[in-house]
Amino acid sequence: MKTTHIISSKTLDLHTLNDIIFQQKKIELSAEAIDKISKCRAYLNTKMQEQDDPIYGINTGFGSLCNVKISKDKLTQLQENLVMSHACGIGDQVPKEVVKLMLLLKIQSLSYGHSGVQIETVERLVYFYNNDILPVVYTQGSLGASGDLAPLAHLSLPLIGKGEVYFEDDICDTELVLKKFDLKPIVLQSKEGLALLNGTQFMSAYGIHILLKSYKLSYMADLISSISLDAFDGRIEPFNELVHLVRPHNGQLKTAERIREFLEGSELIHQEKAHVQDPYSFRCIPQVHGATKDTLAFVEKTFKTEINSVTDNPNVFIDEDKIISGGNFHGQPLALALDYLKIAMAELGNISERRIYQLVSGLRGLPTFLVDNPGLNSGFMIPQYTAASIVSANKQLASPASVDSIVSSNGQEDHVSMGANAATQAYTLVNNVERILAIELLNASQALHFRSPKSSSPLINSLLNSYRKHVPFAKEDGIFHKNIKLSVHFIEDFCIENELLFD
Repeated sequence: MKTTHIISSKTLDLHTLNDIIFQQKKIELSAEAIDKISKCRAYLNTKMQEQDDPIYGINTGFGSLCNVKISKDKLTQLQENLVMSHACGIGDQVPKEVVKLMLLLKIQSLSYGHSGVQIETVERLVYFYNNDILPVVYTQGSLGASGDLAPLAHLSLPLIGKGEVYFEDDICDTELVLKKFDLKPIVLQSKEGLALLNGTQFMSAYGIHILLKSYKLSYMADLISSISLDAFDGRIEPFNELVHLVRPHNGQLKTAERIREFLEGSELIHQEKAHVQDPYSFRCIPQVHGATKDTLAFVEKTFKTEINSVTDNPNVFIDEDKIISGGNFHGQPLALALDYLKIAMAELGNISERRIYQLVSGLRGLPTFLVDNPGLNSGFMIPQYTAASIVSANKQLASPASVDSIVSSNGQEDHVSMGANAATQAYTLVNNVERILAIELLNASQALHFRSPKSSSPLINSLLNSYRKHVPFAKEDGIFHKNIKLSVHFIEDFCIENELLFD
């Protein structure tokens, strides 16, 4: 197994990123990437010597100050001032795993040789990545156009010896960590600050992190809903392939197939039923879960394009002898995709809560609130409240951020994507979905106990045997907070142990 990932023009995809993250691979620049970066910087140096005309961001001010020309002896100060002045992030600290992805994706974008940075700058970012020297970045401050300016400024501060970094489980002044490794701050050259700050790596890193988790939760939603279906004495007919071949959405077909596989060999699913139909939250699992799968496929396509792109500004084209100021930093594609992901994942939680409600309602021979002696025991009454509360919060988080915009930079940046807000909302929302599914697993496993001696499928029985080692059957009232937390941890560990990734 390779322990190093080589940064090159080869397309990055979710499989590759999953391997890099979970195998904790180091990264290294390919000879191809080094050559492209070096040639682009040499071209830019030559260009700066040959002409005095203003080139945006290279020898001019920024944003609405784009017409202010800067003298050659001030270009390093210009770039360092840019990084420092834009480090205006506030709010919560970005999770370390997301910051590490930001570093990786920024390195990838700079490696294509259209950004004009020094090779020393990119190699320092690689060094930070490989040694887990992770800049402290904040969640608030990006408008998602002109790139993720504030978050990327905080990501870049350690390059010039400023700001703070996570190192060995502490937050340290960058200056101290650089001394520990006998490193000197990078002296930024023309355009470098802008190349570092323009880009969509905050939105992209959140998006990739969320996508990886969303795919796993999509699988878990199918698996847990299968337990609920058997516990509720549901019918298997709505999952017959014939039903879905006449409406052949990919996600719908996949979900129905997966439910059939999960329930293969179940006594309960094939026993004679007293009811003709199940509620939608059971009968329409393929249609609802499947639509989320199709949404994730669209979001994945969008992010795959983004993380293999150049998103800073201006762009340098050596062969064409052009330096062009454009707008590849604008996060609109990501903002729309993240909003779509929020809605799709919120629906997984929404329908899960409805199954939870049905299971505790005293229907189909199940005891009210899934406990003996209801009245004396409240049983699983309040976990459903908790799930309902989280679902309601997710409905608020799912409101689209991308329909908003606000004028900035004195009117020069007059339309922004708000994709960074969509990203942080999606992060919270997807973690909320995991909690809802954990509550469904808690309820469904409890409900299935009351179907004994009839049994579910071998696969589900095996899963629940493992689950019961962590979360006991509730004979009477207890503090369910602990069991919900244990259920969340079980889902997380199950996904890791089974290397779950894609639908």
